[in-house]
Amino acid sequence: QVQLVESGGGLVQAGGSLRLSCAASGRTFSSYDMGWFRQAPGKEREFVAAVNWSGIETYYAQSVKGRFTISRDDAKNAVYLQMNSLRPEDAAVYYCNKVSRAGSNWAALNAWGQGTLVTVSS
Repeated sequence: QVQLVESGGGLVQAGGSLRLSCAASGRTFSSYDMGWFRQAPGKEREFVAAVNWSGIETYYAQSVKGRFTISRDDAKNAVYLQMNSLRPEDAAVYYCNKVSRAGSNWAALNAWGQGTLVTVSS
């Protein structure tokens, strides 16, 4: 089982940028699609972005399209989320996970890590 550890969160002003990292220990996830999710206060966890096993195909939620970029480095067993032009509504705890696509939905396949907190001030 892959153990996932997110990092890179912090406090930024609206319009700023952050780069989140997802490091894996244990079994490699190089053969799996990977995704980022987030959960804001009082809200359910939602899908943010995904990248397929080869790193070529990407998918983004409409709310972050054009602002966020997901990438992966299988040599380092890591996944990244570059977040630009951050808005207050982007504030949430961000999680990474192995994912599987079913129609328009993305399902997490592994246990959740602790996530990393992103706070955006106005």
